[in-house]
Amino acid sequence: MRSDRLHETLLPKRLALPIFASDALSSVAYAPDEILLMLGMAGGAFATTHSWQVTLGVIAVMVVVVASYRQNVHAYPSGGGDYEVATVNLGPKAGLTVASALLVDYVLTVAVSISSGVANAATVLDFVRGREVVVAVALIVVLTAMNLRGVRESGRAFAVPVYAFMVAIIGMGIYGFIQHFTGNLAPAESAGLTLVPESGEELTGLAAFFLLLRAFSSGCAALTGVEAISNGVPAFRKPKSANAAATLLLMGTISIAMLSSIIALAHWTEIKIADDPGSQLLRDGTPVGDSYVQDTAIGQLATTVFANFHAGVIFVSIVTGLILVLAANTAFNGFPVLASILARDGYLPRQMHTRGDRLAFSNGILMLSAAAIILVIVFRASVTALIQLYIVGVFVSFTTSQTGMIRHWTRHLRLERNPRERRRMQRSRVINSIGATMSATVLLVVLITKFQAGARYAIAAMVVLYLLMLGIKRHYNAVNTELAIDWETDRPTLPSHVHAIVLVSKIHKPTLRALAYARASRPSYLEALTVDVDPDETRAMLAEWSRHEIPVPLKVLASPYRQITRPVLDYVRSLRSDNPRDVVTVYLPEYVVGRWWEQVLHNQSALRLKARLLFTPGIMVVSVPWQLASSAGIEQSWIDEPPMHGSVRGGGG
Repeated sequence: MRSDRLHETLLPKRLALPIFASDALSSVAYAPDEILLMLGMAGGAFATTHSWQVTLGVIAVMVVVVASYRQNVHAYPSGGGDYEVATVNLGPKAGLTVASALLVDYVLTVAVSISSGVANAATVLDFVRGREVVVAVALIVVLTAMNLRGVRESGRAFAVPVYAFMVAIIGMGIYGFIQHFTGNLAPAESAGLTLVPESGEELTGLAAFFLLLRAFSSGCAALTGVEAISNGVPAFRKPKSANAAATLLLMGTISIAMLSSIIALAHWTEIKIADDPGSQLLRDGTPVGDSYVQDTAIGQLATTVFANFHAGVIFVSIVTGLILVLAANTAFNGFPVLASILARDGYLPRQMHTRGDRLAFSNGILMLSAAAIILVIVFRASVTALIQLYIVGVFVSFTTSQTGMIRHWTRHLRLERNPRERRRMQRSRVINSIGATMSATVLLVVLITKFQAGARYAIAAMVVLYLLMLGIKRHYNAVNTELAIDWETDRPTLPSHVHAIVLVSKIHKPTLRALAYARASRPSYLEALTVDVDPDETRAMLAEWSRHEIPVPLKVLASPYRQITRPVLDYVRSLRSDNPRDVVTVYLPEYVVGRWWEQVLHNQSALRLKARLLFTPGIMVVSVPWQLASSAGIEQSWIDEPPMHGSVRGGGG
């Protein structure tokens, strides 16, 4: 796609919602399970009486965070999101902290979502069981390919499953509420089981409070993905900020409605979720054993609500599995944009800032895919292991971003004199202050409850990424300083002389072409140079050189140890040391081959010489190509075929 067609990739709200909100919406599929699972450690009665209280806490945080981010998208519509807010208001190091947290969280989003989707699929597809890692990697590759086609194309592909999931959960909620209030809602299959505490004794006091905090921190997984819209504002159609804010509000409203309906129905149908169902769940006082298959909360609800409508159960199961896989698409849109902005600022390789052939940030997509695949392989696609690393990064960015917004409004209030605008800014500052306080509280709870469980690995990854980006920035700054021109001392001066050397291994067509090019450049001095590795071959070459009266003197370098590179380097350096203001140009004849294996058979001496000469000051290296027959047509194929993602034009140069 041509660069001037970028506007065609901009998203209307109907496509932006499934693209940017699939992560946040999909958390409804596992956040209720995490809440019920944590509370279930204290026994059935504890889970029944406290699930709605924990859910209200999660909803309260979500309302505040969504309201806070609506301020962000209006104040910073450039797409930098939390990174830009923190950098502008708190400084580059705070911005880099947010960026490292978000990049890690995006990778975890892909790994967790795909692994969760595969785990759900394994319950109904026998061929997936035991092959979870392979299937998860394959799904990541498919998502990568779809996103490389462009944002708009991936949005069209993913819109139907995301909207189908909304219809399924909201429809199940409405139908379940009608059944409850008409007295027709039956208990869930697990309602008849007794859930005993994991420790064997009921928790009270401080232990119960700590368990509530763990349930709350696990339930806050429902907030992951909220920040994606603030990072993706440039992808919206105009007016960008207004459309992004509207999409954010719609996403928050739908997520809250679905989460609260699932928890309410789970409470009414007395669903029980256990960490170890075989021993914690009792039937008539006896453990159900390892043969018992524990369905997810949504699975149990679908079976209960649609007891007389099996197609409804199948529909809910299918779209839930799909949304868990497609939730990774939010990261595939957020990570490349953030990586592009970081590359623009010099914190990541500059290739990350260039759009590919389909106007997507191809290199960012490929980097995210590779990192997620590594995580899936290392953790064996285990959701239980991966989920412990989750959430930390997003609440680091929430807290830092909202703190930055407080400083943003404070700074603008000093300059604003319009009473109406001042009141609006003061309201916004209050919203962001509440958001910063609640985010910091949740972050503290998450760190306390999940650090030992695995969150420390996510924190370590953020630290490593932070230091790596600082190192890249230092390198770019050092290179820019080194290459900057001082116009007082760096005026370009011509060399005193140009000493041209043509390296000769034998007399053939490539050698004659290199000699012709060297003569055409009209250097001050010109000579051919060969190394005496085999005395008989050298004598034969000198005789042929003289017989054909080649009009360039041929110098022979002795090499008693049969080396080629060292004698040439020593000779070239001697020319430079004798005349420091001279420039030495070395012409290297090279074969151009068409088959990969031919490269192994040719040009090896030339490549070694070139590699050494490039590090020698004052030496210019000129490659003189000679196209062999096998290379015919290769040039046209490069012109006709679009370059691969990651090529120079595609963003990899």
